[in-house]
Amino acid sequence: MSDDKPPKGELLLQLTGVSKNFGAVSALSDIELEVHAGEVVALVGDNGAGKSTLVKVLAGVHQPSAGEVKFMGKPVTLDSPAKALDLGIATVFQDLALCENLDVVSNLFLGHEISPWRLDEVQMEVRAWTLLRELAARIPSVREPVASLSGGQRQTVAIARSLLTDPKIIMLDEPTAALGVAQTAEVLNLIDRVRVRGLGVIVISHNMEDVRAVADRIVVLRLGKNGGVFTPESSNQELVAAITGASENAVSRRASRKAAEVHDE
Repeated sequence: MSDDKPPKGELLLQLTGVSKNFGAVSALSDIELEVHAGEVVALVGDNGAGKSTLVKVLAGVHQPSAGEVKFMGKPVTLDSPAKALDLGIATVFQDLALCENLDVVSNLFLGHEISPWRLDEVQMEVRAWTLLRELAARIPSVREPVASLSGGQRQTVAIARSLLTDPKIIMLDEPTAALGVAQTAEVLNLIDRVRVRGLGVIVISHNMEDVRAVADRIVVLRLGKNGGVFTPESSNQELVAAITGASENAVSRRASRKAAEVHDE
């Protein structure tokens, strides 16, 4: 991956006080988040921290119960996945949603086929090759069935497909899950190239090593709330403390000891 990260660009996405309730259950509470052009924001947290719910809010699957979402400086209502995609927010979910019986070209253009009068197979193939070359993707052939591709190559196809709609932000849900070392490196390099294209990238991951490799900022969620914002240089101890709540417990213990000391005096 390149060591020369582009400077942080314009503010693309801003969440202020975003909450999401499912009946009496609070899944998200007063979430604050910013994503700029040309930066990778890693979203980390334990199971049940609210990461998936937040992604679905931004993808238009769930609507927030409270708070404000601004995109390109303007308040927006993400009331459907189509609305989010039209605005420029693309999502690659963990299941990738690829059709294994179709080739790479067919998967890339599924639902967005080029067909002025009939399917323009030649133009779609040319555009597919152009995009994959720009991403330095290791795909042997755009006519290769997806079923024959490795996990890393499938992830590449899913990410490339999301780029065909010219999004401003792309969200990747556990992009390196269940991948080997070489395939993981391939996907991390791809994320770096997407950032260089000037997109804002949100990566949801449990793998701290992968997060440190690509993220400009690390946002921790804990029990549906903001747990802190960190840099890749932050120590594992700091990150684990924020994810598990150990730092909050430490503060609480110090406050209790201080109160006990005051009472004793």
